[in-house]
Amino acid sequence: MLHFTTHIHSEDAQWVTFIHGAGGSSSIWYKQVRAFQQHYNVLLIDLRGHGKSKKPICEKLKRYRFDNIGNEVIEVLDHLDIQATHWVGISLGTIVIREITERFPERTHSMIMGGAIMKMNARGQVLMRLGALLKSVVPYLLLYRFFAHIIMPKKSHRESRNLFINEAKNLYQKEFKRWFSLVAEINPLLKYFRFKDAGVPTLYIMGEEDHMFLPSITKIVQDHKSSTLHVIPDCGHVVNVEQPHIFNDVAVGFLKGV
Repeated sequence: MLHFTTHIHSEDAQWVTFIHGAGGSSSIWYKQVRAFQQHYNVLLIDLRGHGKSKKPICEKLKRYRFDNIGNEVIEVLDHLDIQATHWVGISLGTIVIREITERFPERTHSMIMGGAIMKMNARGQVLMRLGALLKSVVPYLLLYRFFAHIIMPKKSHRESRNLFINEAKNLYQKEFKRWFSLVAEINPLLKYFRFKDAGVPTLYIMGEEDHMFLPSITKIVQDHKSSTLHVIPDCGHVVNVEQPHIFNDVAVGFLKGV
């Protein structure tokens, strides 16, 4: 089973489950736990191969798919007897959340999608193709550093960029290649997600400077009636780290409205 930690508010409180992005771990939510635990039970999960979800978890499957990753998350919910939860995700974690909600809508109260990835722009497509070519010959950490600087290029993004690079040091080459192969094959899935409204209350929290992913999210909230968008000024991709107080206030306010 995946590694998880819980922070309990009360026995009858609703649950909020946090899903990190590729190369990160549940530790990236350290600026959220206190704010959310004041109102909800909090569940933090380390995805396979990340954080404390190491071997033998990461060796069970030779090829990763989003449904398998989602099933492992659902296994944790079942273990804790959590019938339904609010979800909070960042970056690639938003795809995991959306995929779970598509297959198990009864397990989802709402979704909060930070730095959401719902479409790769031209630069993103080039990066994915470049990574696919180089992942077997270039040390994964060098490749990850390169991607982190492209996605989070400004000085103001330094904290979140360094956090993800430091977290990625806990991976290893084989694990990185497995996850990267997964990322490189997500276009059809994202196309379906853009076409189909999830039908549950969804809040996108995006940084104004997240130029790679913000345009597609702006279009999605125009087409999906269940979705709303909050854009944080002077903020990049990892909104929960760069502007935690705004992120927490907006997210908790949304959950109270749900």
